[in-house]
Amino acid sequence: MPATSADADGDVGGDVGGDVGGTVAVAVDAGGPLARERSHLSASRAALRAMREDVEALDIRDVTANWVNAQILERQIGDRIKALADLSGTPLFFGRLDYLHAPGAEEAEGARGERPQPEAAYQTLHIGRRHVHDADGDPMVIDWRAPVSQPFYRASGKDPMDVALRRRFGYTGGDLTAYEDEHLSDPAAVTFSGSAGGAVTSKLLQQEIERPRVGPMRDIVATIQPEQDEIVRSGLSGSVCVQGGPGTGKTAVGLHRVAYLLYAHRERLARTGTLVVGPNRSFLHYIEQVLPALGELAVGQATVDDLVAHVEVRGTDDARTALVKGDARMAEVLRRALYAHVTLPTEPVVVVRGSRRWRVPAYELEELVRQLLDRDIRYGAAREALPQRIAHAVLVQMERAGEAPDDRVQDTVARNSAVKAAVKAVWPAVDPAKLVLRLLADPEFLAEHAAGLLDEDERKAILWAKPARSVKSAKWSAADAVLIDEATDLIRRTHSLGHVVLDEAQDLSPMQYRAVGRRCTTGSATVLGDLAQGTTPWATRSWEEALGHLGKRDAVIEELTAGFRVPTDVIAYASRLLPHIAPGLTPVASIRDNPGFFSIRPAAADADADRTSEGAGGGTGDVLAACRELLAREGSVGLITADARVPELARALAEAGIGYVAPGEETTYDTRLTLVPASLAKGLEYDYVVLDEPRAVVDGEPDERTGLRRLYVALTRAVSGLIVTHAAPLPEQLLD
Repeated sequence: MPATSADADGDVGGDVGGDVGGTVAVAVDAGGPLARERSHLSASRAALRAMREDVEALDIRDVTANWVNAQILERQIGDRIKALADLSGTPLFFGRLDYLHAPGAEEAEGARGERPQPEAAYQTLHIGRRHVHDADGDPMVIDWRAPVSQPFYRASGKDPMDVALRRRFGYTGGDLTAYEDEHLSDPAAVTFSGSAGGAVTSKLLQQEIERPRVGPMRDIVATIQPEQDEIVRSGLSGSVCVQGGPGTGKTAVGLHRVAYLLYAHRERLARTGTLVVGPNRSFLHYIEQVLPALGELAVGQATVDDLVAHVEVRGTDDARTALVKGDARMAEVLRRALYAHVTLPTEPVVVVRGSRRWRVPAYELEELVRQLLDRDIRYGAAREALPQRIAHAVLVQMERAGEAPDDRVQDTVARNSAVKAAVKAVWPAVDPAKLVLRLLADPEFLAEHAAGLLDEDERKAILWAKPARSVKSAKWSAADAVLIDEATDLIRRTHSLGHVVLDEAQDLSPMQYRAVGRRCTTGSATVLGDLAQGTTPWATRSWEEALGHLGKRDAVIEELTAGFRVPTDVIAYASRLLPHIAPGLTPVASIRDNPGFFSIRPAAADADADRTSEGAGGGTGDVLAACRELLAREGSVGLITADARVPELARALAEAGIGYVAPGEETTYDTRLTLVPASLAKGLEYDYVVLDEPRAVVDGEPDERTGLRRLYVALTRAVSGLIVTHAAPLPEQLLD
């Protein structure tokens, strides 16, 4: 059986609460294994400080050739110092492996020659968030991403992977408070295997998952499950799409995959770059500390709107207009409109050099233009190539006449005024924003290039009622900016990164997928989402279709169905909506031993009197009472409500003296309540949630299916407890 040792307070990162699964609580550990582990932790912290001090003491004055090199090196050293920071709230290691045999050279890279702990007769390795070595270079903590660390996440009684013992640590703050052992080499002694039987039965693992959270999202490096680890460690060359319901850890898996790829392919990704794309700034702020906590500081973050910010967005589209503008057919409309600017030449080009005149006939110019069109290269690249091709035709004539021109002559001819004039007439420069402006403002131009693609109603939907006079005066919408990005890429190639993580992908339009895909045409992608949580009119219908728009048709689609975050009763209640919003989707199966807290509270008969006594009007008394109740517990609290009700609840909270923050603002231990519009709830999580008026959440969307999906998102944001308050009847789909 697993043996759990606790300190005198019985604290294992939370209360043990008695004997669980045959665990044994030891009141005193003086001189025992836990004391030795604490000693190793202290020594590891000292070693990390020494590593940091060594970097801080580096003198680069005599090793840099110039100011630019010095600046680059200083920045790299600064990043290294930040990466070696010791996080006071977490210990340097969260687990330990005792191997039956010393790992092979390949597996043990970065894990050489550790001196065994006194109680171990095997090769002993401590697993943590980053590598730490002593003054002799021997590792004291092994990076969780190293090959030798993999058995910590995947070893089981059936496949121990040469591991004799796996030890997990409980902690409070940065101090070790308990440990739990699995003797994997002895099948009779193993009662769990990390994810045995589809359930996490490790008490420490369970408590780490359920540990109260205040502030931004934290890493899950200590609790990664085998099925998650397979995705995290998948190779850089292939793209992965992860379908995961609420609480399955898909966002964390995506972020940890980035950290793993940066470890395994650091030089390549340092050159090509990595990027995390999220749905909004609040979400990005929520996740922004995960990668730095793992020592990775060079990963960019952006929304799709950030990626396509070629113009200032000041306008909005109705759902019908945005749906058409986001359709993949618009890419072909733009391509047709762009290449309509190319006209076949009807006049020759005459180049005068000294006393000689060189004539390139119209038919030869036409052949050059057709060759460039057939090559299907970027519009701008072809335009830049055309003068060189005309110049080459002139050089051929010169050579036939007995001259010996070189590349400098060709460049001179390419810059000749006659050649430049011909190129301008045949292949004119096009501004992408002006191209989109004309399409949206000129009915005839749009009709010509949308023929056979968009019907009359669709063309009317995207035409501006009052055309803008210029690019600067236009009230561009978010969908317009995506169109401009598409046109920009048709003219000149978008820079491609080594790896892109796209989270909450189910809400992207086909054109938005194309915009993200352009950023990883030569790299790979990790796509994360849940079809059941699609809340836009253009929400993704299938991952195969979405991956086609992204340009990653060969991506492997993985599905996570084990729920680690949402309590059993809550996810079961929310799953009543699945037949109505995503009939073919597998419901999430919560593997939480702790059922959590779940309550549905209709308005009391004397609600008006109660609300008056609370000092708030308009049906907020029950909500305030629920908030106070949950704030009396430890952890964060989210109050989720329909967007239209946010001002009313904000006033009620202020009048009641209950402090709160908005999504994207960091909570503190004094202010733990976040007032969340339902439209911004996606991707966020709180220990406890008060969901106000589910019917209002549904009615706040343009159609019932989108409203029910929004409600599904709101219902599944809680980690430890949910209170649903309502005066209006609940949606009938929840009553099944």
